[in-house]
Formats: sequence, C-alpha cells, structure tokens
Amino acid sequence: MTDNSKTLLELRNIYKSFGPKHVLQGFDLSVAPGQSVVIIGGSGTGKSVSIKCALGLLKPDSGEIYFDGEKQDSAKAVARIRERTGMLFQGGALFDSLKVWENVSFTLTQNQKMSRKDARDAAIETLKKVRLGASVADQRPAELSGGMQKRVALARAIISKPDLIFFDEPTTGLDPITADAVNDLIREQVQALGAAAVTITHDMASVRKIADDVAMLYDGKIIWRGPVDRLDDSGNEYIDQFVHGRADGPIQPSM
Repeated sequence: MTDNSKTLLELRNIYKSFGPKHVLQGFDLSVAPGQSVVIIGGSGTGKSVSIKCALGLLKPDSGEIYFDGEKQDSAKAVARIRERTGMLFQGGALFDSLKVWENVSFTLTQNQKMSRKDARDAAIETLKKVRLGASVADQRPAELSGGMQKRVALARAIISKPDLIFFDEPTTGLDPITADAVNDLIREQVQALGAAAVTITHDMASVRKIADDVAMLYDGKIIWRGPVDRLDDSGNEYIDQFVHGRADGPIQPSM
C-alpha cells in the first residue's frame, strides 16, 4: 500500500539546458514508497532527461534532488540511490555478448560480487517471475523475440529487489497484445516488491494499466498531476488533447 505521508524520491525546481535548448525549466516531482507515477508528454519534452537527472546520469544546472531524505549532492549519495534502484531502458539495452542469465544478474556479479553459480540461480528464479523458463537462461538476447527481451530486461531491473524502478518507454516496439502482457508484468512485479515506480511513456494503454498518478510534462515543467482515474475529466486542455491524440489544441505537433 502506498504511504503518501512519506517521499522516497523528490526533484525540486530542476533546470537543465543543452546549449540554447532549455529542456527542464522548474521541474518538480515527488514519489512516495510503493507509488507508481507515470510521466507523459510529447517527444523531446524532457521526460528521459528528468529520470537521467534523478539517477545522476545527468547533472542539473540547478535544483535539488532527494532520495529517502538524502540530498543527492555527492558521488557517494548518487551511488547509494543506484544501489536501491532498478532501470528498464528503452529498447531493453541488453548486452548482446552476454547470455540471458548474465544480463539478468549483471548487477549481482558486478556490484555485489556474487559468485557466478549463485548469480545464475538467482537469475533463473527471477526469470520465472516474468514468465520465462530456465531454458532461455543460456541463450543470447538476439535469439529471443522482442517481447521476451523486454521480460529479460524487466527481470534485470527487479533482481536486486530495488526500492524504486525507472521504466523508460517499456512497451516501445511491441505489438498491442505483447505490450499489454508486459504492462501486466510490470504492475505485478512492482506491487510484489512494494517498490515505487517512475515510468515515462507515450502509450496511453500503458498509462492506464500501470499508473497510480499521472504527471504531464510540458514546456519544461509538470503542468498537471492527478490520479489515473482523473485523466478523462482532468479539466486541463493540454491533458485532454494529449490523452485523445488530437492535432488541434494548445500543444503544437512537432513536425
């Protein structure tokens, strides 16, 4: 159950520019333990930049980031947040040269220095959680379908039982049926861990399936946030246009 009286992750007044391009301009986001927040917005609005800042992969130009009450202002603090988070990258980002079990257990062997035997056993147990059998453990990612690769990537994201998981466009490139199955697995595994989740996606079916709260990013900041069941009556013209995929409205199509 979500405890909204606490905050696990908080980004306060984040600004980030790349040369003349101002991407984040006063971005604020808070996530409670066990809460699933989905960030929506058009292409190039800064959704991926926001989670890269949260993970310390990018340094904000200004603003503050807190994880479990600790300000993320040092290399040690960033290392601690990474130890307690998982990440499912857009496209899966699996290592082609490694076997499936080596991909899944990468953090265990590299960061926790677990033996290969124990890591393989842990990987097989985690693969079962995403509906993949032990027979795929010794295969290479290239031998798997797109949907199976996504499930391997999900297994890698959850194997260390993180407190927070980031999902970057988790259903990109999947057909609607496979995407729905992946959404079900994401929801199931996040709830089983009791983890918080931050997802960025364009897929409204994913939003409705996995979100507790939805946050709309536009012009560098969050312009609306509310429970997922308010999407269709948000009272916000930007949300209304985005949710229904209309060309006409305050959001101009990127051409």
